[in-house]
Amino acid sequence: MNVKQQYVASTDRYSNADFYRRCGRSGVLLPKVSLGFWHNFGAGDSYERSRAITHYAFDHGITHFDLANNYGPPYGTAEETMGRLMDDDFRPYRDELFISSKAGYDMWPGPYGNWGSRKYLMASIDQSLRRMHLDYVDLFYSHRYDPETPLEETLQALVDVVRQGKALYVGISRWPLEALKTAVTYLRDHDTPLLIYQGRLNLIDRAPQQEGILDYCQQQGIGFISFSPLAQGLLTDRYLHGIPADSRMAQHSSLSESVLTPELLTKIRGWHDAAAAEEKTLPAYALDWILDQEGVTSVLVGASSTEQLAQNLRA
Repeated sequence: MNVKQQYVASTDRYSNADFYRRCGRSGVLLPKVSLGFWHNFGAGDSYERSRAITHYAFDHGITHFDLANNYGPPYGTAEETMGRLMDDDFRPYRDELFISSKAGYDMWPGPYGNWGSRKYLMASIDQSLRRMHLDYVDLFYSHRYDPETPLEETLQALVDVVRQGKALYVGISRWPLEALKTAVTYLRDHDTPLLIYQGRLNLIDRAPQQEGILDYCQQQGIGFISFSPLAQGLLTDRYLHGIPADSRMAQHSSLSESVLTPELLTKIRGWHDAAAAEEKTLPAYALDWILDQEGVTSVLVGASSTEQLAQNLRA
C-alpha cells in the first residue's frame, strides 16, 4: 500500500527577509513573487505536480496563493485542488499562508452565476470556502467591474463578506480608475479599507500606469499586484523564433496568433537582447522591470513545473 509522505516545510523558508514587501499602508507583507492557480491546477492536471509546485513555492518563501472561483479547468477545480492540498499538506501551515480567491466572471448557468451582484458574490464565497476546505480566505476580490450592477451593491457585499468572517481583506481586480475611486471611498467609510488592486502590468501592457491606477493606489496606500507578468509566455524565449506546437498560441487556448505582430516581435527581441546584456533571462528581466515600478507589491506567476518556478524566483 502506498502511503503519502507527510510534507514538512523547509526551515529556511523565511531566510530572505528582503523577499517581502508591505502591501500599501496595511499590516500585510506579501512575497515579491506570488503563485497563481489560473492554469496548471485544474482537474486535468497532475495532482502530484501541483503538490510539488506548491511545496517548492512555500519552501522558498512564497506564502501567497492566488485563486478564483472559475480557475481550472473545469471551473472550480483549482479551488478543489487547493482544498486537497490543505488536507494533505498545508493544514498545519494555514496561519502562514495568505490565500485569495475572486468572483466576477461566469461560474454557473443562469442569471446569478456571473458579474457583481450581491446574490452572486455571497453564493460564490460560500462555494469557494467549501471547495478549498477553509473557514475563511485571507483576501476576497471583485474579479471584474460590472457596469450594470450598482457599485454600492457589489461593495457592500464585499464589506459583509468580511463582517461575516469569510474573508479578512478585500481586493479589486481590473476596475477602471473612476470606479476604483468610488470603491476606495465606500470601503473606507464602511471600515473595510481596500487592501490591494490586481491588474495586468508587464513590459507589453502598461495600462495601469498609463491610466493612473498605479499612481492612485500608491497615493491611497493600496497595494498593487500584477497578473500575467510574462504576458502568457510572450516575455519568454518561446516565441523568439516562431510559434512552438505545444504553446498556448498554437493551441488557441488563451493567446491568439494575431497578438504576435512583427512590431511586437521586434520589441520582444530587443528586450531579450537587453536582458542578455545584463546577464539575465528575458523572464527575469521582465519580472525585475515590474518589481522596479513604484507602488508594485508583488507579481503573480504561474508554473507548470518546479523548474519553471525556480527560474522565476531567480529574478
